[in-house]
Amino acid sequence: MATNFDSKEYLGKVDAWWRAANYISVAQMYLKDNPLLRKPLEKEDVKTHPIGHWGTIAGQNFLYAHLNRAINKYDLNMFYIEGPGHGGQVMVSNSYIDGSYTEIYPEITEDEAGLKKLCKMFSFPGGIASHAAPETPGSIHEGGELGYALSHATGAILDNPDVIAATVVGDGEAETGPLAGGWFSNVFINPVNDGAVLPIVYLNGGKISNPTILSRKSDEDLKKYFEGLGWKPYFVEGTDPEKVHPIMAETLDNVITEIKTIQAEARKGKAEDAAMPNWPVILFRTPKGWTGPQTWDGEQLEGTFRAHQVPIPVGSEDMEHADKLVDWLKSYRPEELFDENGKIIDELKEISPKGDRRMSTNPITNGGIDPKPMKMPNWKQYAIDTTTPGAVMAQDMIVFGQQARDMITENPTNFRIFGPDETKSNRLNKVFDVTDRQWMEPKNSTDEWQSSAGRVIDGQLSEHQAEGFLEGYVLTGRHGFFASYESFLRVVDSMLTQHFKWMRKASAHAWHKEYPALNLIATSTVFQQDHNGYTHQDPGVLTHLAEKKPEFIREYLPADANSLMAVMDKAMQDKQVINLIVSSKHSRPQFYSADEAEELVEKGLKVIDWASTDEGQEPDLVIAAAGTEPNLEALAAVSILNKQFPDLKIRFVNVVDILKLRHPDIDPRGLTDEEFDAIFTADKPIVFAFHGYEGMIRDIFFDRHNHNLRIHGYRENGDITTPFDMRVFSELDRFHLAQDAANAVYGEEAQAFSNEMDETLTKHHDFIRTEGRDIPEVEDWKWEALKRKEYHFS
Repeated sequence: MATNFDSKEYLGKVDAWWRAANYISVAQMYLKDNPLLRKPLEKEDVKTHPIGHWGTIAGQNFLYAHLNRAINKYDLNMFYIEGPGHGGQVMVSNSYIDGSYTEIYPEITEDEAGLKKLCKMFSFPGGIASHAAPETPGSIHEGGELGYALSHATGAILDNPDVIAATVVGDGEAETGPLAGGWFSNVFINPVNDGAVLPIVYLNGGKISNPTILSRKSDEDLKKYFEGLGWKPYFVEGTDPEKVHPIMAETLDNVITEIKTIQAEARKGKAEDAAMPNWPVILFRTPKGWTGPQTWDGEQLEGTFRAHQVPIPVGSEDMEHADKLVDWLKSYRPEELFDENGKIIDELKEISPKGDRRMSTNPITNGGIDPKPMKMPNWKQYAIDTTTPGAVMAQDMIVFGQQARDMITENPTNFRIFGPDETKSNRLNKVFDVTDRQWMEPKNSTDEWQSSAGRVIDGQLSEHQAEGFLEGYVLTGRHGFFASYESFLRVVDSMLTQHFKWMRKASAHAWHKEYPALNLIATSTVFQQDHNGYTHQDPGVLTHLAEKKPEFIREYLPADANSLMAVMDKAMQDKQVINLIVSSKHSRPQFYSADEAEELVEKGLKVIDWASTDEGQEPDLVIAAAGTEPNLEALAAVSILNKQFPDLKIRFVNVVDILKLRHPDIDPRGLTDEEFDAIFTADKPIVFAFHGYEGMIRDIFFDRHNHNLRIHGYRENGDITTPFDMRVFSELDRFHLAQDAANAVYGEEAQAFSNEMDETLTKHHDFIRTEGRDIPEVEDWKWEALKRKEYHFS
């Protein structure tokens, strides 16, 4: 007989599921033994310091139970995103009830002993976190860093047309800038090719110690707000579960039907002809700490910020009010929910969605529904001929744009490009030969490359949103990159930290599949900003990411177009890493052949013979460069030194994979001491031209033999000035590099040359302030073959 999902009997089972989830959630906070209270509660049963967050738990458990009902009724492909902060019990409790927690962690058995383990390990040393973490079945979103629920949800449903992301947004979370920007996600969801996000704003009224802003607004004002943003709001409100259950069931029926209708109508036509629909959003008002203690010590708990964390003071060393905890737990009537062995009763388990229809086991939350490897075009077809190094001028990002264009063609449904309105500025115009920007708002004749269906999403000026989209996309098994101005990657570096932590924790669990790499391209670099100057200078994301566990971080500094394409060929096929690629979008001499570029990426660095005069023997000086402008300036310094000191034995090293320089004790990929000394020597002067902060290189050399090191990196000086002068500010220019190198090798004997370099820098200073452009010695410089002396070694 067909199930009547609308019957009072079925809603009674939904209520029982909810009570079971609430019971387990409270028990997880307080108990380490006696989980079903089948004997009097003793201090040994209670945690010494109960830790957790109760405020949103009951409301989220209510939503989870009703979403299960909707999945069953409509056979939905749905998963859950837990936006409110530390409500980790929700997804743990519900996956324990549906059986998936035990399937994944067999030691957490479906009986009283297993429930005891589940309770004890929550927020306990050696246990699990108080938020939805990588260990949590069904999760792709860590709620502890608020603001990204909608961005992650949208990234997940792009190109997944049958998926609905049920996304709970906390009303405290809703106050963050990224979440406020997240409401614009609807501008980028195409109902033909993409799935749907169902946002549920949980208006529970309190944050940590303040009321929430949205909860104090009237339904009328909220309706205006969400309608103005293009959403269609539905309201569910109440405190009496018996009344709220049928309202929520009816509301979910309406919004699911509406989503299906929107998609069915849109899919009668083509994706490029789709219009932006008014997707539904649910505004859910129930009290913070719902179903918990009403008051404590004469103050209101339920419905206030006081219900946020552990609402009543009971612990193993404070059992005075243990009876109140028992009353609270028993209010959920556990005797109706668990059998004599402590297992959830069959009647409840029967209403769980089955198999992968469970939100806890939806494949999208574990590496994707049908993940496919990236198909990479042969980048060498665009390789620049560098037979004469430096003879060809090109813009690295424009050349790479051809490779990116073909990546779109080769991967039409599992690769996207994301960014904050900078794709054109970052010189990726070539991709628009084969795609548009995806944008569902109205279009007009002044728009460029704008349509309802496209593989580029950069139509919102928000680094948070673009990065969140990419994270959601790769966490669900697809591929992409996020291109941004270098300094403004710092806007999302906390997001990068959370993504790294997610990968690291997930990798420790064998049941987790590997994730495609998160690829970041930093352009508009600190040393070439044209007119933006000091405000747009900050290479610190290099240092920030380098501090993370080395297995999960790669940092590439390709010096030209061939090197960039070789890097991207590798990066786009990587897994379980964050790849940071720092690249130039400005016209630049091109130095490295395709073969050299491949070797640079494979080995991380290379001694460049045509830019060295040591003839493979022990040099007098090592000049190393990592980065586009550092490479250019270092090569120019080599040419200056070679003309002035033709007997000087110079070794030039280009470094692309900067973290390969670390000691193997720090990074398993690092060069051994023997390999390192073979390149950098054990004691000869090293002048290192580096794109980032100098401390990072100092750290790398700390454990090495050679400390005869002179670093020229970003020194936190800048202004509105010429591109070359930006390098002068940090003494990364060719004249400072050559001066420092000569002084290191020749000491006082280099005084005349050092003075000449100072005079040239003074000339530069005066010239740019008169002419507004760099001196001819810089603008007209070309690489010339080095003068080489024939050395005779005994």
